[in-house]
Amino acid sequence: MDKFETLTGIAAPLPLINVDTDMIIPKQFLKTIKRSGLGVNLFDEMRYADDGSEIPDFVLNKPAYREAQIIVAGDNFGCGSSREHAPWALLDFGIRAVIAPSFADIFYNNCFKNGILPIVLPQDQVDALMADAENGENARITINLEDQTVTGADGATYGFEVDAFKKHCLLNGLDDIGLTMEKAASIDTYEAGMSQARPWV
Repeated sequence: MDKFETLTGIAAPLPLINVDTDMIIPKQFLKTIKRSGLGVNLFDEMRYADDGSEIPDFVLNKPAYREAQIIVAGDNFGCGSSREHAPWALLDFGIRAVIAPSFADIFYNNCFKNGILPIVLPQDQVDALMADAENGENARITINLEDQTVTGADGATYGFEVDAFKKHCLLNGLDDIGLTMEKAASIDTYEAGMSQARPWV
């Protein structure tokens, strides 16, 4: 998993509440167990018409936001089913952070496990960043995880809270496998001791 330290990028405004995981990645794309390749289907039903052509008015189809790395969204982002494909699709598109007034719990935790930083801010601060994001690709937002700050294009800076353990994992690029591998030496020592104590196992 890639480390998350400081990110300066284009923020796409998505002023919708209750964006559920089926909107993020519809159920027909859940057959794969690969984490890659889902970005093209991110927000599929909002991005594409029935004939497969792009819907020009959808934010990620607009030229200014095709390289967006941040989404500024409404309340209760990631609600619905617990599919881990939702953060997979966001990450594969290039999204590394989502800013919203609140998130669904399972989605929130899945983001950290996949290298995405979900940031909870008060509604008035989200509104200010949403207004920044609506200015297009020239209005970039900076996120500093170490300092736990978000800085808008106008220079206004907002602090956010994040669990210390989740912060450690993101800063060091540690997913569940990475956390286990940190203990590899201890595991090897334990297994060697067990082999000597119970050679018949």
